[in-house]
Amino acid sequence: MAEHGAPAPAIPNGGCAGRLPGNKVTVVLGAQWGDEGKGKVVDLLAQDADIVCRCQGGNNAGHTVVVDSVEYDFHLLPSGIINPKVTAFIVIFISLVFDFHQAADGIQEQQRQEQAGKNLGTTKKGIGPVYSSKAARSGLRMCDLVSDFDEFSERFKVLANQYKAIYPTLEIDIEGELKKLKVILNSGFFLIGTYPFVTSSNCTVGGVCTGLGMPPQNIGEVYGVVKAYTTRVGIGAFPTEQDNEIGELLQMRGKEFGVTTGRKRRCGWLDLVQLRYAYMINGFTALALTKLDILDVFPEIKVGVAYKLEGEVIPHFPANHEVLSKVEVKYETLPGWDTDISNARTFDELPVNAQNYVRFIEMELGVPGK
Repeated sequence: MAEHGAPAPAIPNGGCAGRLPGNKVTVVLGAQWGDEGKGKVVDLLAQDADIVCRCQGGNNAGHTVVVDSVEYDFHLLPSGIINPKVTAFIVIFISLVFDFHQAADGIQEQQRQEQAGKNLGTTKKGIGPVYSSKAARSGLRMCDLVSDFDEFSERFKVLANQYKAIYPTLEIDIEGELKKLKVILNSGFFLIGTYPFVTSSNCTVGGVCTGLGMPPQNIGEVYGVVKAYTTRVGIGAFPTEQDNEIGELLQMRGKEFGVTTGRKRRCGWLDLVQLRYAYMINGFTALALTKLDILDVFPEIKVGVAYKLEGEVIPHFPANHEVLSKVEVKYETLPGWDTDISNARTFDELPVNAQNYVRFIEMELGVPGK
């Protein structure tokens, strides 16, 4: 956490914070399948920051922050916006998301189900199609909307008709959409996984540079947010998943439901193979371990430390999803602590076995916890 007078945070997916141009920023990244508790970490870091910024993704995100017993659910705004001393920015340089992007997202999911017998489990918020528009250089940006509405309208019609040609069943009320956008324009603006089962935005540390438009040397601390166990929403390989009473207990104690979709999260033991890969990609300087107290009731706790394929340990995280779905997990078993730690506020207040669990994760990853 940044101290008074020191460089302060920047946060993709949950925001970013810094003091002056050129100062170092602190990055907060999810290290697992999502839902690690990034919003809470951002809110804590924002207490010592002047600026908090979100630079990736769309309104498919879900960050929950509880302040003075009031629960706030954020889908697009940076989580640190609750702090009255912080200036909040949204700097997401992607195309605007229109209703037909969301409709196309739903059609794509239906087509996958019909053609391949399975879909990706997306939130159907249109994030994939809008990034496709960006990559194809046909997307429309906020600056297009505010600079010349007549020109924007013509380009909007071209894009809408392209989507109608691709998806014949797609119905688009072009004039109705433009009318809504005109109302928004007149109201004013504050401008400021495993593939393919992934979000469409760039949620690695590299996304900070492209999303915020800053050079790599401006990045300081990189916090990897890690849930003390593992969860995943939707479809996709999940090697340490516990589709049994253990998973149900984790789900119940952790209240594991998606903030955006309300879907039940799949639950399992902590996966260090996955976390080592996330560390390799992002170079975390510290870990923010969340939801440790959910493990209070387990007499013993397993941690996935390696993957086996056909009986042999493989030395890497599989890039191929089909391979990942076939691996067998090698577990290390640690003793539980059978104590309520929800009121612990320092490391020293944790029981010895809980401390050992944290130290085991730090040692295996080579990254200190904070």
